[in-house]
Amino acid sequence: MTGSAAQHLPEALLRPVRGHHAFEACVEQLGTAIRLGVFPLGSALPAERELAARLHVSRATLREAMAALRQAGLVETTRGRGGGTVVTLKPRTPSARAALRVTAVKRQDWLDALEYRRVVEPGAAALAAQLELTDVRREQLERAHEEVAHAGRPAPHRQADSRFHLTIAAMSESPRLIEAVTSVQSTLHEMLLAIPVLDTNIAHSDRQHATVVRAILAGRPDRARKAMENHCDDTAALLRGLLG
Repeated sequence: MTGSAAQHLPEALLRPVRGHHAFEACVEQLGTAIRLGVFPLGSALPAERELAARLHVSRATLREAMAALRQAGLVETTRGRGGGTVVTLKPRTPSARAALRVTAVKRQDWLDALEYRRVVEPGAAALAAQLELTDVRREQLERAHEEVAHAGRPAPHRQADSRFHLTIAAMSESPRLIEAVTSVQSTLHEMLLAIPVLDTNIAHSDRQHATVVRAILAGRPDRARKAMENHCDDTAALLRGLLG
């Protein structure tokens, strides 16, 4: 793809994103554009000001997204006169390099898991909000939320995050629902190991977890479902952007 054949693609593919999902949406759009060759290997990305305007985000949000792409090894940035951000496609961690070697069948399974998760986990949250929760159940949910919010290091945080989602599923007391959430969390864990730990994403997740918990404890199933859908959507956007 050369010259005029490629020049129109960034304008066509990069679209304004939603405000409270801006970080994950930026990562998804830019990561996908890089992976599909809209910005080929060795090419420079448009200037920060131009990208921010095209995506309708603040420059601070764009910088956070670019930092995620750098951590994933998709781009490198040099500062100063003549500097800029260049597409490198050089994953920095063993897990990220392994992700590039994932088979088409495995990648399709990952994508299917993200779609399945969006059906299952919001449903589990809504069902939990419909139930008459005992004091024990309420305490279990609050403790699981507190553990993930204060987990600190990446590995404990990932496990605490899984426990939080499994706690919500367990509140349903439905063996099939618990099995379904366990399955998607297992696949999600595999996917998250293949991307860098991003502080911005963790902060967003923590806020979304808090919203889910408030809705469940208040007995608001519609709000619980919507909050979990937003959480699933943002995680999926990040993974699609960094893993393809």
